[in-house]
Amino acid sequence: MKIAFDQSTIDLTPNGRNYKAVSDGKTVDVEVIRAENGKLDLLIDGKHITAYISSDGAKRWVTVNGQTFVLTKSSGTKRSGAGHDYASELAAPMPGQIRSVNVSEGEAVSKGQTLLVLEAMKMEIRIQAPRDGNVKELMVKVGQTVEREQILVKMEEQ
Repeated sequence: MKIAFDQSTIDLTPNGRNYKAVSDGKTVDVEVIRAENGKLDLLIDGKHITAYISSDGAKRWVTVNGQTFVLTKSSGTKRSGAGHDYASELAAPMPGQIRSVNVSEGEAVSKGQTLLVLEAMKMEIRIQAPRDGNVKELMVKVGQTVEREQILVKMEEQ
């Protein structure tokens, strides 16, 4: 199975409850220790990782160490769907409240830079720039409650 993960692709090969994951020529063993109620306890090459997952069926949001990633099944074509342009719109992975906005409109940002922080289910989720670009429009402010899939930030290429 191929999964689009940000701008990368991960090939997952199941082996019982375990997987071999290959990305950019690197192979890692993934062992599922426990999977329950939107929480996964994993051993990735012997290192314990806890991931929190929510899904709408087509996409899955995975939060690890405060970073949230959107996973979609890849068909080898550019991602699209749900009315969002994934190259320019960042949507809320789950309902929550905006705790901080770390950028302003027109600001140049780097890939991985935290744009804002969303609190959801007592977790702080950093919404990060998927690539280098400029903040075109901020759609939220501190203290605002947002719904899943609500657009938070619009970006444009530099």
